[in-house]
Amino acid sequence: MITETDIHNAKILIVDDQESNVQLLRSVLSTANYTSISSTMDPYKVYELHRQNRYDLILLDLKMPGMDGFQVLEALKEIEADGYLSVLVITANPDCKLRALQSGAKDFVSKPFDMAEVLARVHNLLEVRLLHQRSRSYAKTQEFMALHDPLTGLSNRRLLVERVSQAIIHAKRYDSIMAVIYLDLDGFRQINNTLGHDVGDLLLKLVAARLVAAVRQEDTVARLGGDEFVIAMPHVSNVNGVALAAEKIIKVLSQPYSIQGNNVWVTASAGIGLYPFNGKDVNTLLKNADAALLDAKQANKNTYRISERAYM
Repeated sequence: MITETDIHNAKILIVDDQESNVQLLRSVLSTANYTSISSTMDPYKVYELHRQNRYDLILLDLKMPGMDGFQVLEALKEIEADGYLSVLVITANPDCKLRALQSGAKDFVSKPFDMAEVLARVHNLLEVRLLHQRSRSYAKTQEFMALHDPLTGLSNRRLLVERVSQAIIHAKRYDSIMAVIYLDLDGFRQINNTLGHDVGDLLLKLVAARLVAAVRQEDTVARLGGDEFVIAMPHVSNVNGVALAAEKIIKVLSQPYSIQGNNVWVTASAGIGLYPFNGKDVNTLLKNADAALLDAKQANKNTYRISERAYM
């Protein structure tokens, strides 16, 4: 819900080459309890001002020397290409109204000003702008939640599958290899049972942070659930590089964690699957990496194994 406080705190820019008009509009808006009002008499500055400040509403005079309001509207579209460009044009020429709306303005007011009309149109446009922003923010949040683990913020299985699929397509095209490292924590269940699930959740968050810090920027770190994590590594040059990465990750995760004033120790085991040797599709590659993880668990834990299973 958009409140009156939200509307009155919205950012407004007045653009007019006549100082008297600027002062009049500023006075009217201030009297109506709008708190964030800026202005410029230079149309050439509007683009940069909006890029820096992202105003919720621009009151734009159409007739200005050098650069008219239509040219300003065209420039502003570059900034708000996928957004809602909230512009209220000001004109003394009725013939310009339709062109202004076709150029991207959302509404218009005529000179000389009817102040009640100006305030009504400002209020309505700001309400629509803020509703649009809130709707976009909600949509982005929903999209993020659909693709990420709610506890750690890491990629979830759905996003992992998408990233691995893309990496496989790239590796196939360029006759290269990519890797997945499937890992889980040794003894995590015991930590949950003895220290509690709150400590377990904090530990998983710290593990996630260490994993992200330990890999390359182009790698994807995902949590599949519980204490199971997968790292997708595109653009791998050789098997030795993946093995070194696995060793680094295991070493990093074995360092003590400070949780609620106590040091908590945990180790990790990992299984490595390589495209195309251990799988030519996402499911086979992950399945064979998971089997290699089991091999590492059955060894001494706190280690890794490279899958020896063919893709067949």
